Amino acid sequence: MKSLFYFLLAFFVFLTLNAQTNYWQQEVAYVMDIDVNAKNNQFSGKQTLRYTNNSGDTLKHVFYHLYLNAFQPNSMMDMKSRTIEDPDPRVRDRIFHLKEEEQGWHKIKKLTQDGKKVKYEIQGTVMKVFLNKNILPQSSTTFEMEFESQLPLQVRRTGRDNAEGIRLSMTQWYPKLAEYDKNGWHADQYIAREFHSVWGDFDVKIAIDKDYTIAATGILQNPEDIGKGYTDKEVEPKVKNGKLLWHFKAENVLDFAWSADPDYIHKTAELDNGTILRFFYVEDTSYVSYWDSLPNYTVRLFEIMNENFGEYPYKQYTIAQGGDGGMEYSMLTLITGNRSLGSLVGVTVHEVNHSWYQHALASNEYLYPWMDEGFTVYTSDFVMDKLFPKFTPYKRFNDGYFRLVHSGKQEPLTTHYDHYETNLAYGIAAYTMGAMFLNQIAYIIGRETLHHSLKKFYNQWKFKHPDPMDFIKVVENETDIELKWFYKYWIESTKTIDYTIESVNSKGSETELILERIGEFPMPIDLYVEYKDGTQEWINIPLSTMWGTKKAEEGMENYRVEKPWPWVFPKYSLILKKEKSSIKHLEIDPSMRMPDINRKNNTYPKAPIDVYFSK
Repeated sequence: MKSLFYFLLAFFVFLTLNAQTNYWQQEVAYVMDIDVNAKNNQFSGKQTLRYTNNSGDTLKHVFYHLYLNAFQPNSMMDMKSRTIEDPDPRVRDRIFHLKEEEQGWHKIKKLTQDGKKVKYEIQGTVMKVFLNKNILPQSSTTFEMEFESQLPLQVRRTGRDNAEGIRLSMTQWYPKLAEYDKNGWHADQYIAREFHSVWGDFDVKIAIDKDYTIAATGILQNPEDIGKGYTDKEVEPKVKNGKLLWHFKAENVLDFAWSADPDYIHKTAELDNGTILRFFYVEDTSYVSYWDSLPNYTVRLFEIMNENFGEYPYKQYTIAQGGDGGMEYSMLTLITGNRSLGSLVGVTVHEVNHSWYQHALASNEYLYPWMDEGFTVYTSDFVMDKLFPKFTPYKRFNDGYFRLVHSGKQEPLTTHYDHYETNLAYGIAAYTMGAMFLNQIAYIIGRETLHHSLKKFYNQWKFKHPDPMDFIKVVENETDIELKWFYKYWIESTKTIDYTIESVNSKGSETELILERIGEFPMPIDLYVEYKDGTQEWINIPLSTMWGTKKAEEGMENYRVEKPWPWVFPKYSLILKKEKSSIKHLEIDPSMRMPDINRKNNTYPKAPIDVYFSK
């Protein structure tokens, strides 16, 4: 009897531990047949969706996103844009003034679960489906849908006839199942910004007028039917009723997007590992030469990212002219084309880098947009520095942050992406402060160590929806330095950093420095010391909460580590083994990676020094 008790106890403990550590995520498989009426900017679709519930929960309902419904007067996207104090200039009140034929919509004509009709309710851009049969843990169900849709005049990301004349930018264009994860359903209305999606497979057929060329997520399955540069064979396109049927497949992706135009030029390039890069753009004499040179830059971009931050996981990537700026999708980005060379390469670098931080790692952008956008901005600066040697990476980050702090509009980075009170606060939080998060960790642990940690994070967490603590733990394990304190200050608060060299005092043949923390945000200190005899030294003062310190970085000669600074102490005494009269210059953090809000008090004497060690 006792042995049975211990067996049951051990089995219960095993189940409990397994439940705590077992990772799961949902799975989708879409099959879609789309018929496009390009003349009327409408399309009809048949969608079969196989949904697998890998969670331990029983699902009684599901949610779909109906993104095109946002492009109607008085939608939540429209109202938000008309009431926020600093609206996106691409949107403003444009949705409110769309005519009926310019609006977007989805009409669900039929919906079944495992062959039986289900009831549903639509509110704005979200549809709740009331299941006839619960989806049990570790089981699957099949939804079949027929729908009709109208593509809006291009306003934000998706739409027809963009400012550069691209006919169809087909993004957020189909009824898409919402994500369900450890935090439950993410059935957020489409109001302005980013996404959170389920990985899965897509099998998509698109029938469209024969004059159109399509750029899309996935791999074209029938190039011999299309011609137009997709096959080396001399074949005539297979036209039926004036239309071509394009057939694409994509595996383990978050989304399926495409664009189409009758005047697309289609060019390709190939990486040494066999990855195919495709480029679609229209010929315009003001910028077409830049597009012609873009493939060479893009090949180099992929080589740099693959080497430094992890291998791109798919065998194809497509860059297409379309949309309203630049926006990333699985295996595809849409970017506007009327740009200088630097701008064209820059937007390409940024959108391609999302393939690592959104489409492979895919943190929840509703909750952590700064993880995707910020990591993308940081690595984009790294790449641009390799492509354009005069490009200065990382240095520009602080300016936007200081502007936000002094505006009084800063909000914590824990704010839900659609609930920032201003676009200014969201933009600087997600893009600038997200990149500064990494730049400051580089300051704390060293840039080379950070890049090694980023690559390890990617390889360990791709296709698993990591959250911020997953990244922090990777870095902590890599460095043996505690970093959760930094996360709490930078992400969860709006406290600021301000250090000063309060005094420099003679102590016989030695010098005592008194450093003071004025701001509420504690940080480790890199102190640069230059003596009149030309010698230099670097002194690192770690925080006691770090339980470790970084190694000397490149350019740090005569580096030493002093005793830790407990964060509750406002002042710190440091002894230099030389007389005060021998000191030429002192400076806290010449790299400027630490965003000290008042750098005027960071030097002794009060004068700048032209030292920049951020690379």
